[in-house]
Amino acid sequence: MKKNIFAFLLITTFLLQSAFAQTAVKVTSAERKIAEGVTAKQLSDYLYFVASDAMGGRDTPSQGLDATAEFLKMNLSRWGFKPAGDNGTYFQKIAIKSESSDPAKNTLQIGEQTFSVGDDYFRLSGNGSINAPLVFVRDGWMVKSKGVDAYKGVDVRDKIVVVYGQGFPRASSATNMPAGVSQNDLNGVKGTDWADPLTYAQKSGAKGMILMASPQAQGAWAQVRNFLGRSTSYPEKLNDTQSDFPVMLVSSKVGDAMFAGESANKDAAASFAFTKSATMNVAGKVEIKWTQNVVGIWEGSDTMLKSEMVAIGAHYDHVGTNPNANGDDKIWNGADDDGSGTVSVLSIAEALAKAPKRPKRSILFVWHAGEEKGLWGAEYFNKFPTVDIKKVIAQLNIDMIGRSRKAGDTNPKNKDLTDENSTYVIGSEMMSTLFGATVKSANGGYLNLKYDYKYDDPKDPEQFFYRSDHYHYAVNGIPIAFWFAGVHEDYHQPGDEPQKIDYNKMEKIARTIFVTLLKLADLKERPKVDKQLPPELTRR
Repeated sequence: MKKNIFAFLLITTFLLQSAFAQTAVKVTSAERKIAEGVTAKQLSDYLYFVASDAMGGRDTPSQGLDATAEFLKMNLSRWGFKPAGDNGTYFQKIAIKSESSDPAKNTLQIGEQTFSVGDDYFRLSGNGSINAPLVFVRDGWMVKSKGVDAYKGVDVRDKIVVVYGQGFPRASSATNMPAGVSQNDLNGVKGTDWADPLTYAQKSGAKGMILMASPQAQGAWAQVRNFLGRSTSYPEKLNDTQSDFPVMLVSSKVGDAMFAGESANKDAAASFAFTKSATMNVAGKVEIKWTQNVVGIWEGSDTMLKSEMVAIGAHYDHVGTNPNANGDDKIWNGADDDGSGTVSVLSIAEALAKAPKRPKRSILFVWHAGEEKGLWGAEYFNKFPTVDIKKVIAQLNIDMIGRSRKAGDTNPKNKDLTDENSTYVIGSEMMSTLFGATVKSANGGYLNLKYDYKYDDPKDPEQFFYRSDHYHYAVNGIPIAFWFAGVHEDYHQPGDEPQKIDYNKMEKIARTIFVTLLKLADLKERPKVDKQLPPELTRR
């Protein structure tokens, strides 16, 4: 027994020493010199261009975003980066389907009563003409594990289902779940083990859906009209919820007409078939627009390892211009969000190109479009990659690293903003022991910034893990780290401008990320994914 214990201790000591040898980082003077290629002046010069009024807030899609993409492409080309987009270019093109309602072609009739578009109802999605009986299905959900089935006792095939729930009604949203059901209950196969109202209606053979406005939505009908009067956009190839299935949102006036003379009301405990039918004509206008991710590769020097890549990225879009905004400033410049990440990645690319020595692995640079619309660019790149995505060993994401909380700042909107020597790091320790240790020790061996890991908590109410581009790399099985300095008073406001950026802090964080990138690129082995993401972090 003692002999076996001694052998065990020897093996354990050897393994610990091996792990330490892989992760104990010494930053050489040569690497420090390379990292010094990223400067506050350089970051400032680039950001004053990217976040200028001329870019119009870089909405997706927009002329300002396209101009920014051309600026990124120009620099990648002149520094000698290999194009890694479509067809030998630096751009991965993304078709955006923009859809709006066509008021002249949308009609609704309940029994013999005709209603007015805008005043009484709105088209939410779909196309087609339907005349069919109505069936009330309460909240419309099905969750087998909780015994929830809105269709119990009714047949919805070839019917129009009528859904009523609390909050702002959405046909396919996990934010409007029935009482007693949480995100963690949505396990198994969507459409079989659980289904949101839209999925359940389509799977069950319904012909259309009417969503009844909740009291909250009815009370804000003017705002709802303004919101639904705009076009909706989504990447055409990512479309998994949009379809020709007709869905309308109706006012309480329409609801009263449906329930008039029926044996139950909208608060009925069980679903039931109405005695009435409805006629719906639903039509939209469609336009295809284009945007792009910007993609380039700096090839590695090692003949065996250069096929593998360390990815680094940021989203280069923001939320655009609002001509109806209060005040004189109508442009959301997005200097911090995410101009700071955009130019940090660009400055790292420039410093890498000017370094006397290439790292062993290749470095993949991706600037993502459409992050503000729902992480479009990152999802698109992971589902339709222009490189062998299985060769990407890690992804480093930079989003909002440009602001600092000053001493004496009592503004509650800045309470979670980090100081000039601190930043949040999210996700680095969630998937890979070696990756997480490398990220931590690269910082410890260099500038030793204060890394705050508090947002790694799966129950983080802010849900920052879901809210930037790294998310789609993580669910694709790629270890990630997300550098983020915190939200502030100008977050998604026109005041997010380049003169408010702490460029010295940006320099420190960007240089540290660059050193981390170099260390990951030269690891003997790619970081093994040896941890599972918590279930609540795998669904948005």
